[in-house]
Amino acid sequence: MTSELSIRGLRKSFAGRPVLSGVDLDVHAGEFVAVLGANGSGKSTVLRCAVGLQTPDAGTISLAGDRAAMVFQQIHLVRRRTALDNVCAGALGRLPLHRSLAPALFPAALRAEAMACLDRVGLAGQAGDLAGKLSGGQQQRVAIARALCQRAKVILADEPVSALDPSAAEQVVSLLASLAGEGLAVAAVLHQPDLARRHAGRIVGLHEGRIVLDGPPPAIRESDLDVLYGHESRTPHPVAQSSGA
Repeated sequence: MTSELSIRGLRKSFAGRPVLSGVDLDVHAGEFVAVLGANGSGKSTVLRCAVGLQTPDAGTISLAGDRAAMVFQQIHLVRRRTALDNVCAGALGRLPLHRSLAPALFPAALRAEAMACLDRVGLAGQAGDLAGKLSGGQQQRVAIARALCQRAKVILADEPVSALDPSAAEQVVSLLASLAGEGLAVAAVLHQPDLARRHAGRIVGLHEGRIVLDGPPPAIRESDLDVLYGHESRTPHPVAQSSGA
């Protein structure tokens, strides 16, 4: 498999407190990686460093084609614009300045591409609805469609379902898994191990800024999760460990 995202020796501290202590991680084309860990373990920091929202103190980050899109816990849509306009916004970096100033100036080809992205996430019928009128799950799927409209090869999702009800969360995580099945590299920070086990092809666990678990869901034991979330002090089961590659 092609490594679309490759991280080596990633280190990051805040106010002198180490948050990441030498993280190595690869996410391959066609792979859905679920990133688990307790609050403060460094999960979100890994993703934010990967897309340049935070600057690492040390380490290297390589993105195939330099194209990655981020989906956030807080769904950053323009609530007074339609779902279609919000998805079109994913392509603003490709447009001449004068075509990006207002939705009315978006080219027809872009609108057609955005409609295809909405169709892919199951929301073509809501293209003309204001984003603020959509449910939380629908808004998150619009955000994913916007990431697709960026033509990103890597989609990184930071707690994308933490504010959603169980049914909507299942739909969103299933969607991310299906996008990986179509060849994208997808990594998502999740707080729901059961969702990760049902949909991810690989689970990576962070504890105190280090990867301590890395393996397929069947290899991850309940006792390993207990360690990951701080319920026990021993190290995880060796079968579920790797270097993060």
